Amino acid sequence: MKSQTCCFTGHRIIPQHDYATLQTRLEAEITRLIHQGVRYFGAGGALGFDTMAAITVLKMKVLYPYIQLILVLPCRDQAKYWNGEDARTYSEILCRADKAACISEQYDNDCMLRRNRHLVDHSQHCICYFTGRKGGTAYTVDYAARKGLHIINLAATFD
Repeated sequence: MKSQTCCFTGHRIIPQHDYATLQTRLEAEITRLIHQGVRYFGAGGALGFDTMAAITVLKMKVLYPYIQLILVLPCRDQAKYWNGEDARTYSEILCRADKAACISEQYDNDCMLRRNRHLVDHSQHCICYFTGRKGGTAYTVDYAARKGLHIINLAATFD
């Protein structure tokens, strides 16, 4: 199953002027991977790129009903302090996902790190939106590279 799995990682903030192009490239890469036999798409449920990726997979299930969105959440109450619109979007994604797993019942200092490692450890491919900024995305992309995943950085195409 690992060979048929792709995870997503990326920044929470996506510049508005990059959004449409990023969306188009994300759809193209997901389609390409589906045609190569990828069936499972893992997302961490965070704001920003994770949300964009999850919504895109759900949208693409219309054309490819056999693909699955698997959410790997850092903790059950991840969206507890999110604003109304973000919380509603998160709830809809959660309801429509094929599977959802929580790394921890409650937030703790390393539940997001464990979530990111889990996504990478169970994937062969990683589609990311990584602009070079430090943080969780940088760590996850580096970890994926060390684990030998096929990495597709959609931010690299904006240079």
